[in-house]
Amino acid sequence: MKILVTGAAGFIGAAVCRTLLARGDEVVGVDNLNDYYDVALKEARLATLTGANFHFSRTNIAQRDAMAVLFENEGFERVINLAAQAGVRYSLENPHAYVDANLVGFMNILEGCRHTEVQHLVYASSSSVYGANTTLPFRVQHNVDHPVSLYAATKKANELMAHCYSHLYTLPTTGLRFFTVYGPWGRPDMALYLFTRKILAGEPIDVFNYGKHRRDFTYVDDIVKGVVRVLDSVAAPSEQWSSDFPDPSTSNAPYRVYNIGNNKAVELDRYINVIEEALGIEAKRNLLPLQLGDVPATHADVSALVEDLNYRPSTSVEVGVRRFVDWYRDYYLV
Repeated sequence: MKILVTGAAGFIGAAVCRTLLARGDEVVGVDNLNDYYDVALKEARLATLTGANFHFSRTNIAQRDAMAVLFENEGFERVINLAAQAGVRYSLENPHAYVDANLVGFMNILEGCRHTEVQHLVYASSSSVYGANTTLPFRVQHNVDHPVSLYAATKKANELMAHCYSHLYTLPTTGLRFFTVYGPWGRPDMALYLFTRKILAGEPIDVFNYGKHRRDFTYVDDIVKGVVRVLDSVAAPSEQWSSDFPDPSTSNAPYRVYNIGNNKAVELDRYINVIEEALGIEAKRNLLPLQLGDVPATHADVSALVEDLNYRPSTSVEVGVRRFVDWYRDYYLV
């Protein structure tokens, strides 16, 4: 198939591209290579995407005309939208970046899919949409109307926008609520990367919520397998959907939303211990309270993914963290 992957220079995007290319798909990757974090890392990820079946366009998805031309010229069969302004904490500092990338950019993706009759749009949502909800594990049937960060609000908005296009234009859309993705080639602003760098440098690490955070850490390869399996299973209307008792994760339109997580919450203290074991170095911890916009715990119920697609992520943090540390030492020669 000919597939558009936005955010192709990103952590998850590059990994998805590699998998699609390995199975023989033609992939057009889009990324604006912004400087939210180290551009050299993004370029290094792109350098792993080789072969005649990969084409890269340095384009900002928020640029309406450029995206319209791209869709018209390329004729994509399917689209995976992973481009976004990420990060809960950064959304407190630069909210307009989230409106531009996550709302305007996603609107341009939807319009491109609509006007060129794309067969299936798969897009990244986030566990952040659960916001103030404290009922664990998080289920796709839970209410997600109380976000506690602008980042989360934009991801919930993506799900609503996608449903509109599924309903109005019969565009099949599937949203994936990612739960704390980690692994080789990861983002430098995320805990595993930050902790590894600081521990190796002998610097103290900031441990929020005094280490009592619980997160459903999900290894990147598990995420990629799920994304590809979802891409191949085009969203269809649910025969069981009822307007009297509406299930928010399905619809009488071709629309689906899934959690994709490891189905296991791990305390931050334990996660740090695993990093220490992999590095062979004890961390110096700077214990801090819960940060504004953050939530104390996430835990994914992935039963819908299992039931519909027979897929459940399964890599343990012990295995995943070790693989990241091995990659980090090799990439930075430390």
